[in-house]
Amino acid sequence: MVQLNLPSFDFKIIKNENGKLSIFDDIRKKYIIISPEEWVRQNFIKYLIQYKNFPKGLIALEKGIKINGNQFRFDALCYDNNANPLVIIEFKAPKVKITEKVFQQAAIYNMKLKTPYLIMSNGISHYCCKVDFINKKVEYLKDVPDYNSLKS
Repeated sequence: MVQLNLPSFDFKIIKNENGKLSIFDDIRKKYIIISPEEWVRQNFIKYLIQYKNFPKGLIALEKGIKINGNQFRFDALCYDNNANPLVIIEFKAPKVKITEKVFQQAAIYNMKLKTPYLIMSNGISHYCCKVDFINKKVEYLKDVPDYNSLKS
């Protein structure tokens, strides 16, 4: 596996019947084939839970949403304690650069979900921003905040 710019974590990894490696996803409670993007997702989610105090039960992975009649699927969505969307997370494979196009992808999802925070990560570079819908501003943060400091 590619070394990421995240702490190291222990995972349950098995080889499936087709010889592909699968990783146990603690959120979805099943084994998922490891793609480069999935490797980033699993590591980053563990980072959020173990280092940033994100409650595991308030994280949803790869859920579909409909925007302007089109079907989309976000990578991860974290909710606040009142089940309101709080953070959209967009993951990319380590070789994929986090460009404006990635930010736009997260922004499209956020037109519907209206989360106050966006995170983008390829496992090497991580970006977090706070969205101010009232003043129509985006503030880039130096680090991913602790869950307990996030405000809806």
